[in-house]
Amino acid sequence: MLDMPNEEFEELVAQALDRIPAELTRLMDNVAVFVEPEPPPEDPGLLGLYEGTPLTERGEWYAGVLPDRITIYRGPTLRMCESREDVVAETEITVVHEIAHHFGIDDERLHALGYG
Repeated sequence: MLDMPNEEFEELVAQALDRIPAELTRLMDNVAVFVEPEPPPEDPGLLGLYEGTPLTERGEWYAGVLPDRITIYRGPTLRMCESREDVVAETEITVVHEIAHHFGIDDERLHALGYG
């Protein structure tokens, strides 16, 4: 497994978020991004997870709810990558993938776009 301090991995996630175009980040609403060491035990290979209500499904009822949650998992990412450059690329793909879910884009479309 590739060794990378948690702080460095968190910085890579922050950099991936910074590379999202401003016109898209301005549209993001009520969402928080977290880095966790490992995914739930029932899905040990999970790199990221979006939990919440996508923007495309929100209506007048959507008020006073907790923020959507995007979680990026450090352990599986480091285990699948062979170099720091691989981690940078995979982290960016995972961040974009989970943000796309916030915008209502499903896995099938993401896979077709190369963010699977």
